[in-house]
Amino acid sequence: MIILGIDTAIRCTGYGVIQLDKMSDIKVLDCGIIKNTQKMKHSECLRRISGGIKELVDHFKPNSASIEDAFYGKNIKTSMILSMARGAAIAAVSEYKLPVFTYSPRSAKKAIVGTGKGSKAQIALMLANLLGINTIDIPLDSTDALALAICHGQNKIRPELSTFLTNEI
Repeated sequence: MIILGIDTAIRCTGYGVIQLDKMSDIKVLDCGIIKNTQKMKHSECLRRISGGIKELVDHFKPNSASIEDAFYGKNIKTSMILSMARGAAIAAVSEYKLPVFTYSPRSAKKAIVGTGKGSKAQIALMLANLLGINTIDIPLDSTDALALAICHGQNKIRPELSTFLTNEI
């Protein structure tokens, strides 16, 4: 199965595409970021996020997508902007009628590091070991997206691991 992981942000959306048939056989097909500058209007950022996700779906033909669950913060404006970025990504994937699953940041960290309190650096180090990749050149937002994709893959292959909270949207 091919899974697209998405870690959304208005200025830097991470993505990771994996092929996973069993937990001992995970291949990274692509990972990176959709970068938007500070000078860009939000509408342009959302267009670029949506377009970038559509390109990934067109190229890799994933079976499903995994995205970070909604973020609730003290700063309402930041939460709203992040929600717009999530909406752009979800709408892009949904145009292809792909199922979209959400996972909390803790669930994705737990899938990779074994604890929900792992740092971004720990996630990158574990992914480097697990996938045999050099994460030094990979932006942390894309390692988070890879973690989301692997978290979903674990839940699909081993349903008994469903202690990770997941929601299909």
